[in-house]
Amino acid sequence: MKPIYVDRPVPGDPDGHASRRARSVRVNLSESPLCWLHAHRKLTDRQFAAGELLRRDFERAGLAARTTMAWDTVPKSRARKGPPDPAAATHAQLDAHRRFHAAIDKAGPGLADIAWRIACAGESPPAAERAMGWPARSGRLVLSLALDRVADYYRLHGENRRGLA
Repeated sequence: MKPIYVDRPVPGDPDGHASRRARSVRVNLSESPLCWLHAHRKLTDRQFAAGELLRRDFERAGLAARTTMAWDTVPKSRARKGPPDPAAATHAQLDAHRRFHAAIDKAGPGLADIAWRIACAGESPPAAERAMGWPARSGRLVLSLALDRVADYYRLHGENRRGLA
């Protein structure tokens, strides 16, 4: 598959310095399992958008596990401002956390796990099926049902699998 690169902004500086230059990161969208499924017409535009919104809220809420050292707890020095209060989450993080959990709740039991694994954790459908002990090729169907419910939560318009708008 041909790489599809986009520049995405990095969420705001935790210190609140508005004077700093905005940062961005280059992302290859074709590496996402959702993008692959959408490009191969296994997901509708509405389902793809719902999965991307779910992933965005997951990332904004800071729910992903840290993979590097947390340098924000370094002791204060006289020359620099100390670390930000780790308990002080931003309003954007709190809103994203609330939206993510409401969307997962809307997907419902049995469907939320596959939506989280593929949209947020970036697992491929076969890997998610194996991890949950499901039959091969069953994950795409269940994912489409879950993303239809998540799209209802986000109030996305468009056509779903059943052809209903």
